[in-house]
Amino acid sequence: MTAVEVAAVGESMVVLTPAAGVPLETADRLAVTVGGAESNVVAALAGLGHRTRWLSRVGDDPFGRMVTAHVAAAGVATDLVEVDGRARTGLYAKDPGPDGTRVHYHRAGSAATRMGPAVLDDARLAGVRILHLSGITPVLSRSCRALVEHAVCDRPVAGALISFDVNHRPGLWPARRAAPVLHRLADRADVVFVGLDEAQRLWDTRDPHAVRRLLPGPRLVVVKDGPVAATALPRADPAVRVPALPVPVVEPVGAGDAFAAGFLSGLLRGLGTAAGLRLGHLLAARTLAVAGDNAPPADRELLDTLVALPDADWARLDPATAGILPAPAQTRSSR
Repeated sequence: MTAVEVAAVGESMVVLTPAAGVPLETADRLAVTVGGAESNVVAALAGLGHRTRWLSRVGDDPFGRMVTAHVAAAGVATDLVEVDGRARTGLYAKDPGPDGTRVHYHRAGSAATRMGPAVLDDARLAGVRILHLSGITPVLSRSCRALVEHAVCDRPVAGALISFDVNHRPGLWPARRAAPVLHRLADRADVVFVGLDEAQRLWDTRDPHAVRRLLPGPRLVVVKDGPVAATALPRADPAVRVPALPVPVVEPVGAGDAFAAGFLSGLLRGLGTAAGLRLGHLLAARTLAVAGDNAPPADRELLDTLVALPDADWARLDPATAGILPAPAQTRSSR
């Protein structure tokens, strides 16, 4: 059996979204989908042809079966997902508004909060090249924090690069409490993704190089500055900055996960840092143009063609006319 390239650990939940994009309190119809930062990443990677696996725990309930089936349908192996007969599957609701989308969580005591370090001590993880985690998991419970600490400190998946997306969720824990925990975990990882807005909120760092100085441990730190650019800062080599693409935004949730998937795909394929950043931007653009957390898989040949463009052509690239955005895309101006 061919070894899995990327495994990701974390909670995925049922997502309730007002079907017409109206505030939650006035909605008369809700779309039911599935979302989770870590499973979003491996689903996007599977769409690019990579072999991936998702590790988690769900309740023995219809929502748990829905979540697992949704992730599996994206081509992700779910054989290590545990089913808990004593806890329910979590869910969250999106609440669109003029200042952005708020998220209301209903996940306290969910099955996934009962995960612990033993999740990673499985022989079936042998040969995994990248283990992806996020800063959402350590806030879910003490055992979940112990799981992430086990991953980054004890390295139970031998030979795997540890990829860590800071992914601070203010609705789950305030910055003052999250800052030292997320700093410690990020600095123990190999590849770190962090938004510049997150870094400012957590650590009062205001430029990518300041973030790199704050995190000297990782081999590579990738700082995302929203619609402006993304900068990769290796430990020794010069920083690489790639401008973002102009994209009309339907829904921002999930775009960071898509970016991480694109960059990790470039890393797995040895495409180089700049190409990885470009691939991240392309996948993020697709996700920004849809209402859900995941965009349909893109044509890999088209992606590779766009990634290889000369710098001047990349700077002029319009994702809509390049055929990179899912169709039809009902878009509104970026918030």
